[in-house]
Amino acid sequence: MFDSLSDKLQRVFKNLRGEGKLTEANMDAALKEIRVALLEADVHFKVVKELIESVREKSKGQEVLDSLSPSQQVVKIVRDELVRLLGSHVSRLRFANEPPTVILIVGLQGSGKTTSTSKLARLLVKEGKRPQLVSVDVYRPAARQQLAVLARQLNIPIHDGAAGEQPLDLVKGARMAAIREGRDVLLVDTAGRLHIDDALMQELQQLKDYLNPQEILFVADAMTGQDAVRSADEFNKRLGISGIILTKMDGDARGGAALSVRRVTGQPLKFVGVGEKTDAFEAFHPDRVAQRILGMGDVLSLIEKVESAIDVKEAEKMQRKLIENDFTLEDFRDQLKQLRKLGPLDSLMGMIPGMDKMSKQLKDAKMDEKELTKIVAIIDSMTPFERANHMIINGARRRRIAKGSGTQPQDINNLLKQYTQARKMMKTLTDSLGGLGGGKFGGSMAKRLAKLGLPGMEDLMRR
Repeated sequence: MFDSLSDKLQRVFKNLRGEGKLTEANMDAALKEIRVALLEADVHFKVVKELIESVREKSKGQEVLDSLSPSQQVVKIVRDELVRLLGSHVSRLRFANEPPTVILIVGLQGSGKTTSTSKLARLLVKEGKRPQLVSVDVYRPAARQQLAVLARQLNIPIHDGAAGEQPLDLVKGARMAAIREGRDVLLVDTAGRLHIDDALMQELQQLKDYLNPQEILFVADAMTGQDAVRSADEFNKRLGISGIILTKMDGDARGGAALSVRRVTGQPLKFVGVGEKTDAFEAFHPDRVAQRILGMGDVLSLIEKVESAIDVKEAEKMQRKLIENDFTLEDFRDQLKQLRKLGPLDSLMGMIPGMDKMSKQLKDAKMDEKELTKIVAIIDSMTPFERANHMIINGARRRRIAKGSGTQPQDINNLLKQYTQARKMMKTLTDSLGGLGGGKFGGSMAKRLAKLGLPGMEDLMRR
């Protein structure tokens, strides 16, 4: 989402480094380019003006002008201002002293409320909570059925209610069911409209008055840009929201909504949807987003993502194989399955400092399910000896493997090429991660990464 903005800001800072010394003239030129980049990213004009003035004021300090690397000081100032703009810290959910905690999910029709409700429920289960769902959208065809299907997929209970029940009756029954069944969180998926109207607001106010929810989360579609910000602001003024969920953050929108919504509404951005699957949902970290916008990577998010998806024992086993240069085709197949759990490779590369350019090259190289199925079929059609010794696979063996996997000999050639390239990429990746720096922070990070199967990490981080 922030690729275009990130590229433009990095060009500005590169030009500043080329100046050698920071002056009022080149600082004004840099700020003008930053202003244009932010406006082109669809950031609210008042937010842009405030950020630029703050950066200008802080950049005039003698500490910046006299520093050995003034351009780096300016980068730090911009980073700090972006963090302040985005919220300074992670905004956590508030929970009731007496369960169930009630979370009301509101927003316009089509913003992703129902999907976000199921994603949030999954995240709460992962954190040890016992949520229950209920949909009160009695207007949109199959809206309640959609949430019921998602709830069954996640094995999370949902209160169905009786046919013809109205929203207030549904939440009354859902709260009683949650108390009876010992559920500590009640997630209420509300109805939406194509636009804000009095009927919608009256219904939501009625639900709010009865439920007295601990959280009212507004779901906004990042692809709608400043329209999402305006809608969030209007909902906040008329209903009073406590936080925002921004969906479709993995899309190609310009990112202005994410950078504007907190400043305009005064309410924190709490969660972001980063994909269609129910696990593509995460807490919003202002400092990490600011670092990614400035091309600094996001190693902490990478570590958390890997730790949650990768089996540590298997990773340690794979680490030994890589160190001993014993990475076989069978290991390659298993690693592809593990990698699929982490999401698109280009998004992972974007989290590693200095690898953002490679992430752009990989953007169109996403592996789909059919391609993965083909690779698994090809490797499964090989003998154990062939999987362990790919160099022995000659023309006759290629034809036999192709026949057994329902593919063509050319597909076998492509797979072997991908396999050898993967081995080289692993070497490149570990070399790049070695530049993250040493010290106490670097050393502890190295140990965590090393445990997840990235070979030689501790030695690389000490260099």
